[in-house]
Amino acid sequence: MSGIVPVILCGGSGTRLWPRSRAAKPKPFLPLVGESTLFEATLLRCADSAQFAPPLVVAGAAHLAHVESQAPTARVIVEPEAKNTAAAIALAALRLPGDAVMLVCPSDHHIADCEAFARAAAAAADLAREGWLVAFGIAAKSPETGFGYIKRGEALDGGYRVERFVEKPDLATAESFLAEGGYSWNGGLFAFRADTYLEELETHRPALARAVREAVEKGREDDARFHPDAAAFARIEGESVDYAVMEETSRAAMVPADMGWSDIGNWPALRDARGADADGNVVHGPAELVDCRNVMVESDGPRVSVIGLDDVVIVVDGGEVLVTTAAGAQKVGKLSGAVNQ
Repeated sequence: MSGIVPVILCGGSGTRLWPRSRAAKPKPFLPLVGESTLFEATLLRCADSAQFAPPLVVAGAAHLAHVESQAPTARVIVEPEAKNTAAAIALAALRLPGDAVMLVCPSDHHIADCEAFARAAAAAADLAREGWLVAFGIAAKSPETGFGYIKRGEALDGGYRVERFVEKPDLATAESFLAEGGYSWNGGLFAFRADTYLEELETHRPALARAVREAVEKGREDDARFHPDAAAFARIEGESVDYAVMEETSRAAMVPADMGWSDIGNWPALRDARGADADGNVVHGPAELVDCRNVMVESDGPRVSVIGLDDVVIVVDGGEVLVTTAAGAQKVGKLSGAVNQ
């Protein structure tokens, strides 16, 4: 049995963790949790050759230097422009054998329990070999409004049918999901055979599928890099894999995964992933906190002193300073500095 092929997606502008993360070097390529970057940690989770084949990375040209410096031997598909995840995954599927089991992994997530991840990947791969398109259902620990949800249906061997996907809910709805049970967060990790994915994409988004296929057929190889044809790729109307395929297919399944997952989607999420002291405070860099609770300080040099604050994030990086409440951190990506750097 061939190994599972990790398909590592590298994209995004990095605005939600500004000023530490910026468009030129967004969060996948930063050591935000531990010594490894999030991208490197993603590769390390899939490094066991007994379970995984060598990875295939999909990245934009702007991030190619970061990818190759952190994974110098990886095969890379260089996207001519960003067209969201449905097209990125299709590029990878067309570069793999039809029976290859693809494990689609965002490069900017944190997973604390790698053994649980490997077990979920094995269960997902088994279902994928049977023709299912499999989502990872992340154990929901709190009523989050920033995530989509998956409602599990009838049991399968190693997982469940997906009864439905739910868009990001309001707080009352999210609370009802946790109270009812049977709902998981949609973590953006998927497993399916390459040919199964392409069949479903061609059924539900034929124009997108045709354009990606033409881009690959007219593409060119450059050592370990593959460059799809830019003109064909430009005709694609970008769409997420969730909308284009997973919410359309009748073959959607899910595997439950309780593996210490975080999308590191904002500063409070990073604070939680790093682990706090007894007062809930997290400090990286020179800082002194007095009578503070749930305060995060990240400084690349200047000393930061904080007194008597609760639920505040303070970041000093490269001459930029961010101060926000934890609740306000959701709006960091709207700052002009985050958008323009």
